[in-house]
Amino acid sequence: MVKSREWSRKTREEVITLHRKGNGYKKIAKMLNIPRETIGSIIRKFKAKGTVETLPGRGRKKMLTSTAVRYLKRRVEKSPRMTAEELRKDLSDVGTEVSAQTIRCTLRNEGLHARTPRRTPLLSPKNKKSRLQYAKSQVDKPQKFWDSVLWTDETKLERFGPMDQRYVWRRKNKAYEEKNTLPTVKHGGGGATML
Repeated sequence: MVKSREWSRKTREEVITLHRKGNGYKKIAKMLNIPRETIGSIIRKFKAKGTVETLPGRGRKKMLTSTAVRYLKRRVEKSPRMTAEELRKDLSDVGTEVSAQTIRCTLRNEGLHARTPRRTPLLSPKNKKSRLQYAKSQVDKPQKFWDSVLWTDETKLERFGPMDQRYVWRRKNKAYEEKNTLPTVKHGGGGATML
């Protein structure tokens, strides 16, 4: 079934005003450049419901209950690397049959988007602690000091783990949370040197 156009409230009110003034469907259709069938539909609805407002209950009903949506959100918050297909199978196991596309749309509506994970160095807890201490010791240096620093960025990175393209479900501004990143290590083997 083809989705019909939703006319503006102002246009529908204009149709009713012209009809009350004694104009026929054909004349109103010509005046407003709207199909005659649409004029008839607007007037019949007004006579039956007494309003030109868009009534609730229109459109397709949601495929997922609010409980299922909460379940999906909890799953991707806990395991952001799950694919829509894996989530679909999870829901299928508990009796809810929907497509992977429905899951993607639902998560997007909830503010969770599939994004390529940011690559960050793999750091041990000891390294994290020492880097934080170093950053804190440098934070109060004057601008004159930083003007004399030469910044370089030469590093060799190699990605490890599954080589297929994976995404993470995350919210805006959460790219660098540890669970949303892809750890990389510096060592020999295949890789690219960047300067």
